[in-house]
Amino acid sequence: MYGRVRRMAEPGYLTAAEAAEELGISAATLYAYVSRGLIHSESGDDSRSRRYRTEDVWALKRRKQNRREPERAAEDALHWGLPVLQSGLSLIRDGRLYYRGHDVVDLAATRSIEEVCALLWAGSVEAELPDPELLDLGGDEVLLRRIKAPLTLMEMFQVHLAVASARDTAAYDMRPPAVRRTGMVILRLLAALAAGGRQSRAGIAEVLQRRWCPKNEAAVDLLNAALVLYADHELNPSTFTARCVASAGATPYGVVTAGLAALQGSKHGGACERADALLREAPHERGAHQAVAARLRRGESMPGFGHALYPAGDPRGALLMRLARERCGGSKGFAVATALADAVREFMGEHPTVDFGLVTVCRGLDLPASAPLALLALGRTVGWIAHAIEQVHDGRLIRPRARYTGAQPVRS
Repeated sequence: MYGRVRRMAEPGYLTAAEAAEELGISAATLYAYVSRGLIHSESGDDSRSRRYRTEDVWALKRRKQNRREPERAAEDALHWGLPVLQSGLSLIRDGRLYYRGHDVVDLAATRSIEEVCALLWAGSVEAELPDPELLDLGGDEVLLRRIKAPLTLMEMFQVHLAVASARDTAAYDMRPPAVRRTGMVILRLLAALAAGGRQSRAGIAEVLQRRWCPKNEAAVDLLNAALVLYADHELNPSTFTARCVASAGATPYGVVTAGLAALQGSKHGGACERADALLREAPHERGAHQAVAARLRRGESMPGFGHALYPAGDPRGALLMRLARERCGGSKGFAVATALADAVREFMGEHPTVDFGLVTVCRGLDLPASAPLALLALGRTVGWIAHAIEQVHDGRLIRPRARYTGAQPVRS
């Protein structure tokens, strides 16, 4: 992404020679950067060698480039570049994802999505969340019948949120406790819509399991893990959109509706749909190699594999693949997904992302076609509400400037 390095000491680290070459400096200058705390260094494979964190080397290189081209630095910040605002919610470091300092893989294996809500919304898994009354959505079906065009699940979410917003005056209270209350109302509403049933006070994962696979109680843990893993991921497009809307003073309904609009994009939530389409190209295990080879010959991408922020593999995808093996490893859907993942790893050396892990879980459990995007949207809603709360504390309007490239004013 940023350098000329051809080989790394190991994923996430560089040798001294590689780090010095990447920065265009001498070994002595490299050691000086380490002593000043700009680059993390630790012992290598033997007592005489050292290894240097790749992330730190790239960050230092970007800083040097940004000092030379400050305007370009501001523009690049919106494209996998430097952080553009502060957040205490999620951190990606050394190939791992953390929510408020907690490894997301551990959270997905040990905590419910409600506990993760408490962590992201109130700072602790032990925090008590509000338990508001369920909204009365009587009459919504009459409204929906007037919409003659068939609605996708995301559109259904947005229509119901608009109706619920009009009836929930308390949503205009933007104090953090009130935002948490509205967030729980929204989460329950969307879960009920995804499950095609009534609103319930049961756990979100349990609501989905009862509707999608009632005979498989073990599926609750799988669905819960997927929700937790999708809750937050820095300033992805939908989260940044939601945060901008929150900064303008919109209610949580507006924040979530905006997030859903961005999530509908083919380059964002569409990644799940493309990963699912890739799976459909391999109708059985024996066809996996042919499906991958055919895509490579056509010069097409391999959706659901390889992530710019996890060069050694997405830990979220790895966890979902492992859990799917444990809970539905005997299903045809899982067998095909595993064969395809093996083929991609053999041909390209890439690992499954969380999106491929999600569609593998959904195929393994034989869930409805809408399930992957529903789980993604529900999980990410937790993060959007967390960012709205954080933005309330911040209080500032997010309003970046544009670098004008059009015609210059004509002077008469």
